[in-house]
Amino acid sequence: MSTAPIHTLLTHRRSPYAFDPNRAVDTDDLLALFEAARWAASAFNAQPWRYIVGVKDNEDGLWEKIHGLLVSGNQPWTLHAPVLALGIMQTDFEHNGKPNATALHDLGAASAQLTVEATARGLSVHQMGGVRADDAHAAFALASNLQVVTALAIGYAGSGKDLDPEIAQRDHRPRERKPLSEILLAGLPQTVPA
Repeated sequence: MSTAPIHTLLTHRRSPYAFDPNRAVDTDDLLALFEAARWAASAFNAQPWRYIVGVKDNEDGLWEKIHGLLVSGNQPWTLHAPVLALGIMQTDFEHNGKPNATALHDLGAASAQLTVEATARGLSVHQMGGVRADDAHAAFALASNLQVVTALAIGYAGSGKDLDPEIAQRDHRPRERKPLSEILLAGLPQTVPA
């Protein structure tokens, strides 16, 4: 439960382990998610985020390729995710070639906007760090200034009946957040007035 009134898209957002294997994501919805990411803020407006997107059962084989690059702990529960993506950051600025110290932050902001748009459309996104980044970099022959950071499973939340019981239990535990007193180090009251 939030301690201050916030938009319901944020309080309803979940990162499920269970995805509905019978519901594909419409291409227009999928494009809208990445359009939402495109509009994120970034240092010098560099927009250092990049994505590789695999849609299950597409003939291009990208979904299978991305799935094979996930760490072994993520492969079982992502089997029913209709969309898998890699989150990639460009490590330097295009305008001067210097290192972009905020590229990781900016990729996170873009993926957060993608996730909020997904929630607004009844979709769920589970972001994960469990991807073999170096193998993914090589598998997609990425330029040296591109770094694979995360993977994203995208789809409609499922029942979890096909999940390993331990993972299914994780999927149904309540969402918990640290109190503001642990997050706000200075500058604001640590509780929100009623």
